[in-house]
Amino acid sequence: MGKKSKKKKAKKVSAKRERYSKFRKERTASLDITMPELTPEQAKEKQDAEIRISRFLRFNKNPPLKELKERMLKRK
Repeated sequence: MGKKSKKKKAKKVSAKRERYSKFRKERTASLDITMPELTPEQAKEKQDAEIRISRFLRFNKNPPLKELKERMLKRK
């Protein structure tokens, strides 16, 4: 069997889409976000805050649940 020839047909746009296209906002494809320059004092504060957060996350682990503790004790 031979291949069927593809005809370029214009896509049919729905009436609803045309009617409400004026309400659709155009968005830019990429966002251009630049962080503001920090003063040395602000940079130091940011670094201290990051250190505090990392210490907190490292040493303050959530204890196991009460049910888990009971199960572990039963196994022993």
